[in-house]
Amino acid sequence: MSETKPTCAWCGREVPHQGRGRPRKYCRPSCRQRAYEHRQRLAAHSSDPEAVTMSPEKVRRLHDNLFELRCAAEDIATAAQEGADATEIQQLSTELVQLARRIERLG
Repeated sequence: MSETKPTCAWCGREVPHQGRGRPRKYCRPSCRQRAYEHRQRLAAHSSDPEAVTMSPEKVRRLHDNLFELRCAAEDIATAAQEGADATEIQQLSTELVQLARRIERLG
């Protein structure tokens, strides 16, 4: 099982490994600053502490990735209905898992 690399809590980029100490949450100081500003705006304007906000770009990427994930699942279902061999089903399943892992890192 491969180890997943940590991603920035603001932009989703990979966070470089720093060695010792507490793991970093942000890839750059500018991302840490944007996250702080965002939290401050939410605290001033939001009545729901459970509210989640996303940038329009993140919403678009999430929507695109979910569409791609659904298509991959449909490919597996179609292959199974058409009697594909185990190797093909395994390959399609591996692609599905990789897509799901990529979407998980989007957060």
